[in-house]
Amino acid sequence: MEIAVLGGGNGCYAAAAALSERGHAVRFWRRDAAALRPVLDSQSIRIRDHRGERAVAIARPTTDIGEAVRGAELIVVPTPAFAQADIAAAMAPHLSDGQVVFLPPGTFGSVVMAKRLRELDCVAKVAFAETGTLPWLVRKHGDAAVAISATATRLPTGVFPASATDHALEVIGRAFPGAVERCEDALSGALMNAGPVIHPPLILMNAGPIEHFERWDIHNEGTQPSIRRVTDQLDAERVAIREALGYRAPHFPLADHYASEGPEWMYGRTGHEKLVDSGDWRERLDLKAHRYMLEDVGHGLAFLVSVGEWAGVPCPVAAGLLAIGSAVAGRDFRRTGRTLGTLGLDGLDRAGMARLLAQGL
Repeated sequence: MEIAVLGGGNGCYAAAAALSERGHAVRFWRRDAAALRPVLDSQSIRIRDHRGERAVAIARPTTDIGEAVRGAELIVVPTPAFAQADIAAAMAPHLSDGQVVFLPPGTFGSVVMAKRLRELDCVAKVAFAETGTLPWLVRKHGDAAVAISATATRLPTGVFPASATDHALEVIGRAFPGAVERCEDALSGALMNAGPVIHPPLILMNAGPIEHFERWDIHNEGTQPSIRRVTDQLDAERVAIREALGYRAPHFPLADHYASEGPEWMYGRTGHEKLVDSGDWRERLDLKAHRYMLEDVGHGLAFLVSVGEWAGVPCPVAAGLLAIGSAVAGRDFRRTGRTLGTLGLDGLDRAGMARLLAQGL
């Protein structure tokens, strides 16, 4: 299958390499030509995983987004939520009917991108889909190599508009065979996003050691029982919002990520252990600039709180963490982040939201 992968982050490099290794023809676009130069020169990305280290050929690395997008059946965009609107604008002139844009994860980016395309008078009939996590636990090692600690075995995915679900999941399923699981719609998919649940407690409750030590692993020594209890309460609020909106189980509770038995979470049974054992998450975190703050608090947690308030579901832990995150980052995420209000959707009643999700803009 012809697949475009857009962006320059950890998940983007993993997507380009892993999907190429599965036999797909990947067009890998990155805006930063200097950073992409090692891949342009070698026409490859090096992978290190449980099978060892190897170079994987990339069919078409490029700095021309039109070359990447035109004719691609699937467009994978594993970028931070705050980059989605700009990428939608860049690819708008090159889209065509029937293409599927996959956001892993999305933070309701499916609707953000669709709104941006509409503003630019793009008339291509494109389906957007979003899931709950990156398909890989991954960290880049330079500008031409990635270390993949685990691969997702379950990807709960919602589509916008929901009327295009069958087509979109069939296309995505060919890239991620056996992993894609149907969600009711894009809001259901957005409320599967694990980032706004796992990362805000880990960075905010570890803020002291993060700023004191040169490097700190929030998933190893940073994951302590008190923090896990907060995470469980935060996740319970997420699940309560899903249930209030009529979304069905499974809700993929984050506790399953840490459990040694019971239902498998998105990364299977030993995802947390593989993440910790890799050592790749022992890193320096800038609490004002890291994507855990700007994306998972400023976009994901702000969105979760706004949906809870719109649905009439109390979410005191989420709201409290959002307030603390705003103070730490020095910005009001309720005003500047991604919320139903900043998207202009908070005036919809439930029937209006259901129509939007089913039919599109």
